[in-house]
Parts: sequence; C-alpha cells; structure tokens
Amino acid sequence: AMAEGPPRGRTPSPGPGGAPGPPSPRAAGAAAGSAGAVSPPAAASKWVRLNVGGTYFVSTRQTLCREPKSFLCRLCCQDGPELGSDKDETGAYLIDRDPTYFGPILNYLRHGKLIINKELAEEGVLEEAEFYNIASLVRLVKERIRDNENRTSQGPVKHVYRVLQCQEEELTQMVSTMSDGWKFEQLISIGSSYNYGNEDQAEFLCVVSRELNNSTNGIVKEPSEKAKV
Repeated sequence: AMAEGPPRGRTPSPGPGGAPGPPSPRAAGAAAGSAGAVSPPAAASKWVRLNVGGTYFVSTRQTLCREPKSFLCRLCCQDGPELGSDKDETGAYLIDRDPTYFGPILNYLRHGKLIINKELAEEGVLEEAEFYNIASLVRLVKERIRDNENRTSQGPVKHVYRVLQCQEEELTQMVSTMSDGWKFEQLISIGSSYNYGNEDQAEFLCVVSRELNNSTNGIVKEPSEKAKV
C-alpha cells in the first residue's frame, strides 16, 4: 500500500532530533511585533532639566519656548544643531551662569510677570535677561530700574511750616478755605490782646504745613492766594 502524506491543515511533524520545524512567515511576523521594544510615551519628552551654575532647574519645553528667539528656546526646543550644548551625567543642559538670578527669568516665562525678591538686585536680573535674549523681560526690568531711580532722586520728603495769626471769628473760615496741599497742624491760643467794642476777641496762632512736592533745588514756590488766607 502507498504511504499517505500528512493530512491537510495539520501542523508539520517535528524535524530531526525532535526540534520543531521553521514557523510560517505570518507567525514569525506576529512574534516579532509582540517582542519589539515599546516606545516611551510622548509626555516624557516634554520635561527639560537645566544645570545652571551647579543648580538644577526643571521646566517644560512649552515654558522655555515662550520666547522663540531666546537662548533657552534655541537650546532646548529647536531641531538641528543650531545651538549645541554639553550635558552632564544626568542629561541636564549645562549653562555657565549665576543660578541666583535664573529664578525670576524662569518664572517670567511661566506666568509673564516680573517678580524680584527684595534681596535680589534688578541689575543682576537685567544682565541675565539680556544674556538669555528675552526682549520683553529686558524692557520690564529697565522700567523697574528707571522707576526706582526716579523715586530715589526725589530724596526724602520735606515739609514747610507756616504760622498764621487770626482772630476767633476768622478761625473757622481760615481752616475751611485751606487748600493746595496745606494741612492743619496745631492751634495755639494767645489770649485776647485787643478789645473790639464790648467783647474781647480771642487771638490764635494756627500752624499749617505742606510737602515740598513743588520745590526746585530747595526753593519753595509760593502757594496760591487761597492758601495764603
């Protein structure tokens, strides 16, 4: 009798030594797909580590790219070797700058506001803003420095005092008509030195003051006629 071949649709018999035969191309492709390495999630690449003068900062690429022409955007966010930089053993970008003033730079990119602690000098933040080429922040820091210089140039607030003598019946009118920055300070009674008719008229000294806001080189401008009353 003739030997029958292997039935159709059945698994081929093992090869010599009991080893299974080669898998079919379809099965091999399925196995390769299941054993392939899983790519990391896209969210893991959005975080960036920066080593600024030995201090580590962590931020997102979206934050660092708020200013497209800035040093940080060119360093971390643009493709291609336009601005190469060394990395340390942790993979953080190495930036040889003072980390003390980097905090206000990074916070400005996060929320768009200029916040400088009292112990930090505006000039130091300005120097870093110019280095990182953040034009909008440079303008804000310069405005802050200019405002501080204007307040300092005015010097301490000074006052000028005047003593006005008036009678009792003139006192109410004099106080009610004071203006132009004059402020009532003190009222001193000096008795009744003169007699007017049958009644004694009390006399007062009224002390008033005002700030030297309108002064120039220490010379006080004359107040208006209303303030002289």
